[in-house]
Amino acid sequence: MFYRDAGQFKTAYAADMAVFPLREDRIGMAIILFVAFVVLPLTGSAYLFNVVLIPFLIYALAATGLNILVGYTGLLSLGTAGFMGVGAYACYKLTTFYPDVNIIVWIFASGLFSSLVGLVFGLPSLRIKGFYLAVATLAAQFFLSWAFQRVPWLYNNNVSGAIEVPTRTAFGMAITGPNASPSLRYLVVLAIVSLLTLLVSNVVHGRIGRMWMAVRDMDIAAELIGIRLLPTKLLAFAVSSYICGVAGALLVFLWYGSAEPDVFSINLSFTILFMVIIGGLGSLLGSFLGAGLIYLLPIALKSFLPAIGIHIQPSSVEHLTFMIVGALIIVFLIAEPHGLARLWQTAKQKLRVWPFPY
Repeated sequence: MFYRDAGQFKTAYAADMAVFPLREDRIGMAIILFVAFVVLPLTGSAYLFNVVLIPFLIYALAATGLNILVGYTGLLSLGTAGFMGVGAYACYKLTTFYPDVNIIVWIFASGLFSSLVGLVFGLPSLRIKGFYLAVATLAAQFFLSWAFQRVPWLYNNNVSGAIEVPTRTAFGMAITGPNASPSLRYLVVLAIVSLLTLLVSNVVHGRIGRMWMAVRDMDIAAELIGIRLLPTKLLAFAVSSYICGVAGALLVFLWYGSAEPDVFSINLSFTILFMVIIGGLGSLLGSFLGAGLIYLLPIALKSFLPAIGIHIQPSSVEHLTFMIVGALIIVFLIAEPHGLARLWQTAKQKLRVWPFPY
């Protein structure tokens, strides 16, 4: 049966604290990566890349960034969309000033500007927390949304007020603009998301991650054992904002192709927060599961309901999605606060002892 760890002995602390301590997990992850990097680019359609895979990966990356702050450090934030917008506009300005530089370099660099903004708005976290910190980050969201609309320099004085992504190349191939191949854009997004997820996974499994979780569980006790609260919380804001900034740049440059300021509204912040809540706080897997459920749910409803003879308008599908997501949030907060990730962990643990009682 699956997940039998008999004969898999841990002889070192590093092996016991590995990201994938079980052989079965390592094999499963290798299969998933092989399918994602090899099989799907060869067999997938443009619809699959543009409508399903690329946005799913971008939302999962943004949820991962927010999960660092909310799930691992216990700092509630409602400014995720604003930090994503900073990354998108920074990448737009960098490509304007230096058009000959590899666009992937600017996508990674755009997160640094978002990280700096996150540091500024993370300063109040030493004195306030909970609802009051949420209000402070909400103020950041409103301020950044105002700047995206009212500062013409950010969008190069465009009459429409929107970011219009030009054609940019990497390694001699166009990956942004109308001529970019959907499969190539998917591979770029997949590579960036995989790399950042691997880095974040190593961080949260190390000393820094343990410091974040200590602050989350009880900040006073963490300070008593020698953890400096301000640097630890600011580092969480910086890393979270960096991930969200890169996600925002990917959102505009490798998915939308152009974007207005309304794209980074408070609605996007709540959507990312709901992904984290349903997927599971303090779990990278939960970020992907929550993003998959919330983003892919309306797509699944549009395909499944007509297949069983229920014809529904697109607007009704959107309303039905809101109702289902709202109900799921209530159910998970009451029945399983740790979300889909905990359900998967429970199922995996049952498989490890099956058929014996648990």
